[in-house]
Amino acid sequence: MARMHARKKGKSGSKRPPTKIAPEWVDMSAKQVEELVVKLAKEGKSMSIIGVILRDQYGIPSIKAVCGKSVKDILKENNLLPELPEDLRNLMEKAVKLRKHLEKNKKDLHNRRGLMLIESKIKRLQKYYKRKKVLPQNWYYNPEEAALLVKR
Repeated sequence: MARMHARKKGKSGSKRPPTKIAPEWVDMSAKQVEELVVKLAKEGKSMSIIGVILRDQYGIPSIKAVCGKSVKDILKENNLLPELPEDLRNLMEKAVKLRKHLEKNKKDLHNRRGLMLIESKIKRLQKYYKRKKVLPQNWYYNPEEAALLVKR
């Protein structure tokens, strides 16, 4: 598939193994993994960081294979799910940093276009999450409010 904002082909990457069964060498039970996910979420880690920590430090290749649930499902059960989806929050952080840069460097036209592309991605994601009922229907992206949301 082609890239969205560049005239290049897509990049190939590694694929997950097709098996949905937990490997025999994983020595943690599903209950222990869930407790670890909740503990890391209470420390303020995001869902993707939780997955990376469990993979690298605890040797758990797939949380869904071990527990039968995704990190999002585990956090939803324990009422620890953030109010904004992680991908939307990351794009908003990026846009806030770029706006701050453009206040200092007013003639940086390349990054002004980059900001336009980021904000269009935010608006597309906003539309998607409203359709999937993850965000309320009256939620919209506002750069000033995004700066306040990101600081929290």
